[in-house]
Amino acid sequence: MIRFEWPWMVLLLVLPLAQWLMTRRRLDALEEYRQRRTTLLYPSLQRLQSAFQGHRPGLSRGSLVQRILVVLLWLGLTLALMRPQWLQPFTDEKVAGYDLMLAVDASHSMEALDFTVNGRQVSRMQVVKGVMGRFIEQRKGDRVGLIIFGNQAFVLSPLTLDRRMVRQLLDNLVPRIAGDGTAIGDAIGLGIKKLRERPPGSRVLILVADGENTAGTIPPLEAARLAAAEGVRIYTIGVGSHQKEVPIIEEGRLVYRSDLGFDEATMRKIAETTGGAYFRASDANALEEISRRINELEKSKAESRTVWVPHPLFRWPLAVALLSLLLLGLFPGGRWRLPVESLHD
Repeated sequence: MIRFEWPWMVLLLVLPLAQWLMTRRRLDALEEYRQRRTTLLYPSLQRLQSAFQGHRPGLSRGSLVQRILVVLLWLGLTLALMRPQWLQPFTDEKVAGYDLMLAVDASHSMEALDFTVNGRQVSRMQVVKGVMGRFIEQRKGDRVGLIIFGNQAFVLSPLTLDRRMVRQLLDNLVPRIAGDGTAIGDAIGLGIKKLRERPPGSRVLILVADGENTAGTIPPLEAARLAAAEGVRIYTIGVGSHQKEVPIIEEGRLVYRSDLGFDEATMRKIAETTGGAYFRASDANALEEISRRINELEKSKAESRTVWVPHPLFRWPLAVALLSLLLLGLFPGGRWRLPVESLHD
């Protein structure tokens, strides 16, 4: 389907016609004035008339071609200014699925080395990447988003069907990228803001943190009550251990700190308030249980939206106008004519 962005530019076609009418009226008036004021003096007027009897001026091909080129030039420029566009339909279809927003703790405490894998100490962040990476791969057909939080919460990826992109963002996540603090309440509030735009029944927030809220403006339990009111179900995954002193690398050396505890009670309370469930990151069956509970929820209905993508077409009439202008420049006045029969006395 063709559409003109500026259809009112078609009024420019009237300008040459108006100019021609005004010029024609002036020429007619001038000719009439000359006929009234001018007398032809010739010694043999009858002989002159007989010389031109039966003869008409030859047809000027150059004049006709020139007029056609001028018309094409003006018509092409006018059509180009009208901005013609070819509208191509594009249908965006979204299959039925769940809306899953992941909120991942990226604070300084996620560098703590209180997990052991194959006899080697690993950080909390490494455990989160492994656990949540596998979870993202399993959620085919679901819209997945990613929120990170430290001193503040940020949306790293909106809800999308591109799970591979979300997985890459998660793999490239480093601790302290959002600050040293842990704003759990702000992360929940931001997740609610993004999920409330989605259809009810399948709004799920998966919170991954160590449970200690040390920053932000919203208390975690108050944010959980707000999530319950908005129909957002929160599943919490606790990352950490109950060791009195937790090893962590700071300034290139290994130190033990006692202020990196694991507040498991807060994580459990957040989940219970919203009708979700709490799991430990070290639990091998945690992902399967979360997936099973999510699958019991109501899926978002499939959405289909058609948009018209415009493709500009002004190049074609503009090319015709430029070609006409080039020909007018090569043949100024269009001065080639058919031979006119010689006049006989």
